Amino acid sequence: MGSHFQTVYQSLRRRLRTERFQLAKRESVAELGASVIALLITGGALTWMAWRAMHGLVTLGDLALIYAALNQGQRLMRSLLENVGQLYANSLFLGNLFEFLALEPLITEPSPAQAKIPHELNDEIRFEHVSFRYPESQRRALDDFNLTVPAGQIVAIVGPNGAGKSTLIKLLCRFYDPETGCIKLDNADLKAIPTQHLRRLITVLFQQPVHYNVNVSENIEFGDLRHEPDVREVEAAVAAAGAEGIVSRLPQGYRSLLGRWFSGGTELSVGEWQRIALARAFLRRAPIMILDEPTSALDPWAEADWLQRFRSLAVGRTAVIITHRFTTAMHADVIHVLEEGRIVESGSHYQLLQRNGRYAESWAKQTTAAGADLVAASL
Repeated sequence: MGSHFQTVYQSLRRRLRTERFQLAKRESVAELGASVIALLITGGALTWMAWRAMHGLVTLGDLALIYAALNQGQRLMRSLLENVGQLYANSLFLGNLFEFLALEPLITEPSPAQAKIPHELNDEIRFEHVSFRYPESQRRALDDFNLTVPAGQIVAIVGPNGAGKSTLIKLLCRFYDPETGCIKLDNADLKAIPTQHLRRLITVLFQQPVHYNVNVSENIEFGDLRHEPDVREVEAAVAAAGAEGIVSRLPQGYRSLLGRWFSGGTELSVGEWQRIALARAFLRRAPIMILDEPTSALDPWAEADWLQRFRSLAVGRTAVIITHRFTTAMHADVIHVLEEGRIVESGSHYQLLQRNGRYAESWAKQTTAAGADLVAASL
């Protein structure tokens, strides 16, 4: 790979150097042409004035004055052209900047008279005939999608890549609005809930959580900065995520700096960062939890431990888990199988296995592959 990237880099560098030389050549030719024209004009004017002076039509003082005026005019014209060139170059940047600043958000806030502010999820989350496609895309990520998530349940969404699983999260967090249909929390349309309030109702753990290069306590406190959590709450969140062992191994415990941006920081593994992010999610006592591949970086032992903890921590809260791991999905109350923007199967783990459909087929493949890996590891 090294020689390939070196070749690509050298090729790109040669192309840029050639284009730079061509640009410099054109600029030099233009400057030379302008200088020649200016010289001819100046020479012609001086020749004409010298001829007039020789015939006594003007004095030598007039000739000197006109020469000085020509030089001053050339300097002013050169300065004017340089400034016009700089203004043009700056306008290229400022045009893009002002175009960016003029962008208006597509997500609009409801008027105070129409706003609804729920504080809990009492009944359900409901997707009603939702269709959505990303900007500049011709393919629908969701097509006439319907889903009901009862309050207090753990719901797993499984399906192949591109089925629309992550799109559900983005629509529920209102990063986008659906093209058609609506999404409701109880009986309140998301568009009628102020965005800031909606996002206080939801805690989200994405597949690749942010790595904050601060100490452990601050990393977890970022989960809910509104009420300034105390030490006991932080420790409880760490215990809930099963991250006590990670913190205990750090040189300064909760005061240990994480990441390598600053001197003295400790870098964590992918799975350890995910545990810290889980603790941050647990600290935020939002009624709705959304987890996108929460166990993707955990080994099977850590996954089993986390799932056991999660069931108890999710009591009284509504949880939506996006996952490829059926060993994670099987612990949900209801599993929905998503394909091409639509739900094709729904039920518990054992109900879906008995139907012998898409879920059962994928479960068999995963368990067969896992068994093969164990056999290979033992040889």
